[in-house]
Amino acid sequence: MFAFDTTYTSLPATFFTPQAPTPITASATAPQFLAVNRPLAEALGLDLDWLSGPEGLAILAGNRVTDGSTPIAQAYAGHQFGGWVPRLGDGRAVLLGELAGDFGQALPHRVDVALKGSGPTPYSRRGDGRAWMGPVLREYLVSEAIAALGVPTTRALAAVATGARVQRERGYPGAVLTRVAASHLRVGTFQYATAAAMASDAPPEERLRDLQALCDYAIARHYPDADGALGLLDAVVAAQATLIADWMAVGFIHGVMNTDNMAISGETIDYGPCAFMDGYHPQKVFSSIDRMGRYAFANQPSIAAWNLAQLATSLLPLMEGTEDAAIEAATRSVNGFVEIFQARWLRNFGRKIGIAQATTDDLPLIEGLLSRMGTGQVDFTRVFAGLSEGTAATEFTEAHAWTSWAPEWEARLTREEDPVGIMRATNPRRIPRNHRVEEMIQAAVEGDMAPFEHLLAACRAPYETRPEWEDLARGPLKDEEVRQTFCGT
Repeated sequence: MFAFDTTYTSLPATFFTPQAPTPITASATAPQFLAVNRPLAEALGLDLDWLSGPEGLAILAGNRVTDGSTPIAQAYAGHQFGGWVPRLGDGRAVLLGELAGDFGQALPHRVDVALKGSGPTPYSRRGDGRAWMGPVLREYLVSEAIAALGVPTTRALAAVATGARVQRERGYPGAVLTRVAASHLRVGTFQYATAAAMASDAPPEERLRDLQALCDYAIARHYPDADGALGLLDAVVAAQATLIADWMAVGFIHGVMNTDNMAISGETIDYGPCAFMDGYHPQKVFSSIDRMGRYAFANQPSIAAWNLAQLATSLLPLMEGTEDAAIEAATRSVNGFVEIFQARWLRNFGRKIGIAQATTDDLPLIEGLLSRMGTGQVDFTRVFAGLSEGTAATEFTEAHAWTSWAPEWEARLTREEDPVGIMRATNPRRIPRNHRVEEMIQAAVEGDMAPFEHLLAACRAPYETRPEWEDLARGPLKDEEVRQTFCGT
């Protein structure tokens, strides 16, 4: 069973509301598992027989609160598409508790376990608090794919079909996702605390107590070596710069990079209208709600820096020295994002073309390939995978695009010890392509989980060559292309 050891509730009550999941009452069929993440469960030391049995199912469906759980909905604010919303919070999620232990190198020593789609909370803003099967399976699949690619991310422990219908533009089968995260602390959590402090009429010495408590908690949980608010900001800047560079290297587009969707831990969180690119173009957008392209692929680094500036603003009242000195230090910290991001980006893309330790001298070579790829909107994943297989040239419709670049690249690789090995370890053969994800969802809605299981297995081993997965490596045909992805809330 879950042995919860919850610390978040030690924070001031302004940061959460006690909230149990809402049991499924109007259900035509009993809840049942769609998927259980056995490797993750084993890493967390959970009893698989218990977890996948009736008691585990009842808890993960939201029909029962286990002993030792103190379920809550967290409060936070945020900038959504640049517009300030002072009160957001978990509108359809409930934190069941935290697990602590030595879970190995791939997991932190303390994780949150939360249900997503488990019913309304005080922060639902007239929503039903539920989720339907499509977004649940998308998050499960894509987060596992991201994890297999070595990119920091929240993970899915289980997906449960509730047996009830969820009404959106029409009725869909309902589902609940169990999400495991290093924490659910967001930039928006700090914005919420600072906004409350600024609006308070309490004496100055009391006004910042909640914000200070949150800062101390975040440092203790994620960055114990950080020195105060500025140290916390430095650590989050570094974590986010690395994360975004890793997204870029696999062609991932988050789709909704609001400040309430940026985790302090540096994990990818809140998979909504996310997508992996097929044809490469820097301004590629899939999210149906991103009508102005704010969160386009190439915009992700600048948006991350903008979000971090909002975190810096929230932490300013806790920084030492005069206001001017604090602003100068915070600005310097946020500006440090660029150098960290660029170094990680160069390292990532250098390895993608076979260079173990790329330098700025290699930038024209990398950028030259990307420019040619963007002009022809050729397949991002297949070009890079093809570099080590001798098939990259076939992805370009204009032969000159390849022949004008390849000789210089081939000459550069003569100075590398094992360029093919580097490329094969860096460039995935498979990603969860949008058309395959949509096919999987449609099949699951009709009761067939085989496409989900097939795609999940392939995405968990993205670098392997397996004949039974070759159908998943190709890009979409014209009539298979998915041009928009949807949040599903």
